[in-house]
Amino acid sequence: MLVTKPYLRERAVEYARKWALSRNPLFTDYTGRGGNCTNFVSQAVYAGSCTMNYTPVYGWYYLTEAMRTASWTGVEFLFNFLTGNEGAGPYGRQVGLEEAEIGDVIQLYRTQEGWYHTMLLIGFDTDGAPLVAAQSDDALDRRLDTYTYDVDRFIHVEGVRLQIPDTEDCFAALLAGTATVPGEGAPQDAPPDEAPQENGTAEEGTGA
Repeated sequence: MLVTKPYLRERAVEYARKWALSRNPLFTDYTGRGGNCTNFVSQAVYAGSCTMNYTPVYGWYYLTEAMRTASWTGVEFLFNFLTGNEGAGPYGRQVGLEEAEIGDVIQLYRTQEGWYHTMLLIGFDTDGAPLVAAQSDDALDRRLDTYTYDVDRFIHVEGVRLQIPDTEDCFAALLAGTATVPGEGAPQDAPPDEAPQENGTAEEGTGA
């Protein structure tokens, strides 16, 4: 059963502020190997959601360098996951600047490169200009308008879904007068979830 919970924007921003100018040793650093920008933003979004999606290939997770999805490290793959996700993990939609909030994702496009850069929105300047945190170019509180690009897009993270075990409905037992708690007296142990499978399709060409 999927349930929803809030996306904790302040945690995403706090994470971005702590690690924008350094590297969290829990994750591979792809700087110089295709770019670390989307990897960094995925970490921050995870800090605000604490829920991964372990669907092979099309999910969003990082366990090791060899066990991760393309959406964790690839610019367009992250966009596709966040805006199309109907399962576990964070989900959102593309919006204009007027709807963007701290903790949301910003991506940049250049005609010659395509969508090449992912950043986290961490605040607004006194004139309302977005301030970002990013890696590869290692930026903290940098104004969005200091970048050179042709198009931008904002991904507003609307919430987080997580999977919880299905529970038996109480109605039948209650109506029959046999129990108030469904499955009362049944064994409580359940097999552990299967571990995510290694995904060999996630590549390092992530953008700056």
